[in-house]
Amino acid sequence: MSPCTSPMPNGDLHPIPTISTSSGGAVLALDLGTTTGWALRTPEGLITSGIARFRPGRYDGGGMRYLRFTNWLTEIDRLSGPVAAIWFEEVRRHAGTDAAQVYGGLMATLTAWAELRGVPYAGAAVGTIKRHATGKGNAPKLAMIQAARARGFSPADDNEADAIAILLWAIETNGGVA
Repeated sequence: MSPCTSPMPNGDLHPIPTISTSSGGAVLALDLGTTTGWALRTPEGLITSGIARFRPGRYDGGGMRYLRFTNWLTEIDRLSGPVAAIWFEEVRRHAGTDAAQVYGGLMATLTAWAELRGVPYAGAAVGTIKRHATGKGNAPKLAMIQAARARGFSPADDNEADAIAILLWAIETNGGVA
């Protein structure tokens, strides 16, 4: 194979996930960051959520955060999967350089993990998720937590509340199609 020939087929390499109750797999929603919020709907329709921390240890190399994230994704897939679709909060602007770099690294890790397994993934704009959850596209963190609580969830923080909101948006709007 020449260096210019791609082993991947032409066309869309990551189609927009189809969200349906008969998808046959779990649907995972992520709010990526050092503290990643996650929400998961099992094939049976059970929704669970939480947070996962990917802060590097004192003696860790720069890539350990991403290796831990990869292992975490694999474990989620193994325990509740297979994961049939992944939705994530698509952040366009970060408050700081470190946050932007961590988000970019987690995003690269996530997309590579999904591509290797043929799992469709797509991002949802922050404003779209906030508007769906609270009615305001610029809702503050507390409003997102309150919106999740109003729907019967008990998020540990705004990261988990955001992941819950992403999952509910994906389910209720069929990923923005409905």
